[in-house]
Amino acid sequence: MSESAVRLGDAGELLISGVLDYRSGPGLRKQGQALIKSSQAPALVLDCSAVEKSSSVGLALLLAFMRDGQALGKAVSVRALPEDMREIAEVSGVTEIFAHPQ
Repeated sequence: MSESAVRLGDAGELLISGVLDYRSGPGLRKQGQALIKSSQAPALVLDCSAVEKSSSVGLALLLAFMRDGQALGKAVSVRALPEDMREIAEVSGVTEIFAHPQ
């Protein structure tokens, strides 16, 4: 498994990768929050295509990143939500929050 990371991609993409769990969550939260604040893009896309595995911590991270972006007036969407995260969202009743128009 690769190291967990969050980095800013092109045009407001927040690229999230690796394993999202209680070990990686706090560091990713701080990194992502700083990247969102530094982004000049009017919209933010949380790209989860490189997430290898996630616990409920990953879902909490996405929700926190969405709140951060919205607080700055940015439209926020999620791309490539992995199946394990989708299942947690369904159980939690928050699936519609992560719907991304294609």
